[in-house]
Parts: sequence; C-alpha cells; structure tokens
Amino acid sequence: MTATQRPVRAASAALYDRTAARASRAVLAGYSTSFGLGTRLLGPRARRDIEAVYALVRIADEVVDTRGGDDAAALLDELEAQTARAMASGYSTNLVVHAFARTARRTGIGAAEVDPFFASMRADLTVRVHDRESYLRYVYGSAEVVGLMCLQVFLNADRAPGEPVRRPDAATVDGARALGAAFQKINFLRDLGADAGELGRLYFPGVGPEGPTDAQLAAILDEIGDDLARARAALPRLPRRARAAVAATLALYDTLLADLAATPPERVLATRVRVSTPRKLGVLARTLAGEAADAARSRGGARSGGHGDGGGRGGATRAQDDGRDDGGAA
Repeated sequence: MTATQRPVRAASAALYDRTAARASRAVLAGYSTSFGLGTRLLGPRARRDIEAVYALVRIADEVVDTRGGDDAAALLDELEAQTARAMASGYSTNLVVHAFARTARRTGIGAAEVDPFFASMRADLTVRVHDRESYLRYVYGSAEVVGLMCLQVFLNADRAPGEPVRRPDAATVDGARALGAAFQKINFLRDLGADAGELGRLYFPGVGPEGPTDAQLAAILDEIGDDLARARAALPRLPRRARAAVAATLALYDTLLADLAATPPERVLATRVRVSTPRKLGVLARTLAGEAADAARSRGGARSGGHGDGGGRGGATRAQDDGRDDGGAA
C-alpha cells in the first residue's frame, strides 16, 4: 500500500465505523423509548457505546423470541461466534456486531460479560419452566451482565487512548447488577401473558401459566424494590452524566413498578403495563430538575469545602492495560 492509499483506506474504515454506529442507533430507536430517553442524557461517546450494547442484546433476543424455530440455536451460535471473532479482531461484516466489538475493545467488556449473556439467550430455546437456581442464573446472564457492560461504558466514556481501562469497585458492580436485574424482572411482569401464552416460558419460580397469586406478586414486587434500592444506592458512584441518565431510567422503572403494584394479579397477566409518553417526559423532567439541584449543591459544597466528587469517574479503579485500549478508539 502506498502512502497515498493509506488516508483513503483510513477514511473508508472511519465511514464503515460510523455506518455501524448508525445501524445500532436505528435498532435502539426502533425498539425502545424508555431506554432511548435515558441515553439522550449521555455524552456522544457514551451514547454511541450504549447504543452498540443495546443493539447486540436486542438482535440476540430477536433470534430466540421472534425468529425461534429449528434453526434458532444455529443462528444464535453464529451470532456468538461473530461477536467473539470481532472482539478479537475489531472487525465484523455484521454492522451491529462490528459496533459492539469496537465498544467492547475500547471499554474493557470481555468474555466474562458476553459468555453468560449468550448462555442465557440459549436457555430461552430449551428451558420452559425455571426453578430458583435457573432463574437467578438466567437473570444474571440476560440482564445483570448487561448492566455491567453499561457500567464499563460509563466509566470509560472519557478514557484517552493509551490510558488503562477503568474498572469498577465492588459497590458499583453491585449497583449495576441490581439495576439490570430490576429492569429484567419488571419486564418479566409486563410480558407475563405473552411469555406464558405465546412462548411457553415461565420465568418466575412457582408462578404457573395462570399468573401469580396476590402473595406471589407481592413477593416479586418486594424483590424488585430491593434491587432498585441497591441500584439507587450506587448512583452517587457513577460519573455525572451517567448518573443523570441512570437516575432518569430508574425513575421510569419506579413508575412502572408503582403501576404494577396497583394492578390486580389477573390484570398483570392480561395487560402489558405501560407508561405513556407524556408521563415519561414528566418523569424525565422531574429527574433532571433533581439532578441539577444536586449538582448545584455539590458545586457549592466544593467551593466552600475545597473538594468535589472525585473527578467524575465514580466508583472506578485503574486497571492494567489489557492490550485492547486503542483497538476500538474512534
């Protein structure tokens, strides 16, 4: 390759990267309003990375939920293999996988998160009724590790090329896992009728196709409330913009949880509880106002006390360079 050809090739590669990012953005825009609203509070880099994480997760979910059929397992295996290859090489002919791999390489997402995720997706093809052990394993792989992927994005959003990947501390990890678990369990409740009737899946241990009893629903709601409380306790440990985005999404799911708690068990089975767009916007506005007030108080305390919030990196520690620092840098 000549010196003249190199800039042309670099420009083409950058165009491919941008196109892959746009593909992931389109997936998020097409499938989720609640998640999409939260991402708007992030900076451009973190927003692109979260869109990439969401898109891969959504595509895998579509394979097992929408496509299904005899070839679903093979399709999921191929998607997992594409993802592993792209995470190693930094390139994929699948645009969604390409965008995810760039994000993973830049932020330190690895097999520890990706492998359990695909294991849970694969379980959807074979496991119809969960006991407590398989339920916890499924929630970890399908949701808690997604929370950990998002956490890696948040902590490394402003990481410079060559700087070691930032890793979370234990308290921040616990909050991220709890957040993912709460979101998943709320969605289990919202999709209870469709999961049981259309897909033949019963996620909540002991809850049959007829839906939960009053006592079972109360116990599930209490469990979700505990998860949300753990997630909320970790909020101050997140970088500022990530904190605002997660707080907004938490507030939306608090609203969903309250609506579910006010819904009789038989209606939970028959109706998917939703938050209307005007209510979502109202929740978002109130959350932003609260975050702005907290930030103003923090700035005032920093001026008077001479210290702030630790530079905005949240509950992060500095890890050793794992050799993937610059592989996905734009």
